[in-house]
Amino acid sequence: MVDCDVIQADGGTRCAAITGGWVALRLAVNRLTKAGDLRSDPLTDHVAAVSCGIYGGQPIVDLDYAEDSEAGTDGNFVLTGRGRLIEVQASAEGSTFSREEMGALLDLAEAGVAELVAAQKAAVGG
Repeated sequence: MVDCDVIQADGGTRCAAITGGWVALRLAVNRLTKAGDLRSDPLTDHVAAVSCGIYGGQPIVDLDYAEDSEAGTDGNFVLTGRGRLIEVQASAEGSTFSREEMGALLDLAEAGVAELVAAQKAAVGG
């Protein structure tokens, strides 16, 4: 279990904690494997998270605090490196949103997580 306590958060800080938490876990597993404390690698895929929302009528990825607090719809999306869904949490803050808009948010989340996984790979050396 990786516990990330975020004292003051918007969607972006929670997502950063999840994405960074995976990096910390990967580094710990690498160290334990190298030391011989683990026989096999328990990690089967990357995990990363990104916030997306509808702000000013447009779907956007990685909302900052101002956008998050004013978005008509916002959500957090946690995916694996292979694009499998772990968690989708989205809510209408001002008005309802359509299935088409939800699809646009998922598309943004997939692209955002792909970028984050590339950064994770660079951070841990592969």
